[in-house]
Amino acid sequence: MKTLVIVSHPYPEQSTAIMALQQAAKQQGSVTVRNLEQLYGSDLSRFDVAAEQQAAEQADRIVFLFPIHWFNLTPMLKAYLNAVWAYGWAFGSGFALKGKEMQVVVTAGASEFTYSNAGLIKSSMDEVLTPMKASAYYVGMSYNQPLAFYEAMGRSESDLGHFQAAFTERLNAPLGSVLLP
Repeated sequence: MKTLVIVSHPYPEQSTAIMALQQAAKQQGSVTVRNLEQLYGSDLSRFDVAAEQQAAEQADRIVFLFPIHWFNLTPMLKAYLNAVWAYGWAFGSGFALKGKEMQVVVTAGASEFTYSNAGLIKSSMDEVLTPMKASAYYVGMSYNQPLAFYEAMGRSESDLGHFQAAFTERLNAPLGSVLLP
C-alpha cells in the first residue's frame, strides 16, 4: 500500500505538532510526504498541478495533515484542492481518485470539549471536517474516521511522541480498516 501525506501549515515556523507528525510520516515505508508550504511557499497559485496529480494517482491512501485554521482548512490546502482536484480531473469512466482512501489528520489549539455540541463552537470535529468528507465522496474516495489531536500547541516532547505513535498506527492501518460506515 502506498500512502501520500499532504502537509499544510500557514505558520510552519510555529508548528511543533504538525512538524513532529510530518517527521513520523517520513520514517514510514511506502509513505511520500509533500509539504505544500515547503514546496510552494505561501503562493496560492504556484502549484505544479501535474506533479501533484501524479503523486495522488500513485497512492492508495491520501492523508491530509493540517491544523484547523479558523475552523476550516488552511488557505494553502484549500488552494491545493481548487487547483489539483479541479473539476474535470478525470479519465476513463470516473475520477482519478476513485477507489482511494482519504484520511484527515488535524491538530487543534482548543480542547476536545470546545469541539462538541456542549462546547463553545457547538460543533464536533467531524462536523467541522464535513467539507473534506463531502469532497472525498464526490470524487469517489472512501473516507476514514478523522484523527484529531486537541490542545496541540506547546505540547511536551512526551505528548508529541504519543501523537506520533497514534499517527504512525493510523498510517500503518490496513486499507479499509478505519472507514466511516
